[in-house]
Amino acid sequence: MKLLITDNETAIRNGIKQMLAYCPEITAVQEATGVQDGLQKIKTFQPDILLLDVEMDDGTGFDLLQQLEEAPFQLIFATAHNKYAIDAFQFSAIDYLLKPIDPDALQKSIQKAANHIRNNSMGRQIDILLQQLSEKTNTDKRLVLKDLENIYFFKTSELLYAMAEGTYTKFFTETTSPVMVSKNLKEYESMLEPAGFIRTHHGYLVNPEKIVRYDKKDGGGLVLANGNIIPLAKRKKDQVIQLLESKGMGR
Repeated sequence: MKLLITDNETAIRNGIKQMLAYCPEITAVQEATGVQDGLQKIKTFQPDILLLDVEMDDGTGFDLLQQLEEAPFQLIFATAHNKYAIDAFQFSAIDYLLKPIDPDALQKSIQKAANHIRNNSMGRQIDILLQQLSEKTNTDKRLVLKDLENIYFFKTSELLYAMAEGTYTKFFTETTSPVMVSKNLKEYESMLEPAGFIRTHHGYLVNPEKIVRYDKKDGGGLVLANGNIIPLAKRKKDQVIQLLESKGMGR
């Protein structure tokens, strides 16, 4: 596979090239120093993987992506810690590395990119990334979920709830089969709480707009729009009931 490193710092590009000695998937490497150089190298080199810096001298990695007509490659961002950008990466399921780049993290990102190399959804993921970066509110964002075989695109309003399955998370909607992803529920809690989702139990993260009523029988549970009943932890009961009452659902 061919890899294009686009970063304005020579030392970082050289460091990444040294780390790539432990990534046998990579057979050819080229470098670009910024947005315009990167756009030109993408055309001529046609990389399988683009490792893209966020902040460069002539613009950002997002500026580069906005100028592409298509994205026939896998994308990995390299960035200093920037919560807003990282939130956008997480929603779009685009991989990212925090600087200074850890060699093991780089190897894992390359392996993940290799596993998805035949997938043609990167254009849609980039669209969601750019949309996420431009939005001012947390209402009805798009969320990308990946399992072993597929990539799914959901609006947050389409999600019923997420359930912990050990270190995995299973997502439920009204119209599709459950989707199991290899991230824990805590990661999605930090992403979806700003969109209104609530942790009703240590193993459940729920879209409150999908709660139909609170059922007091058998210790109490939340009935969702599809008829599923979600447990409600005692320590969460008052908070959730107040939320339901504020929405006119009552007890």
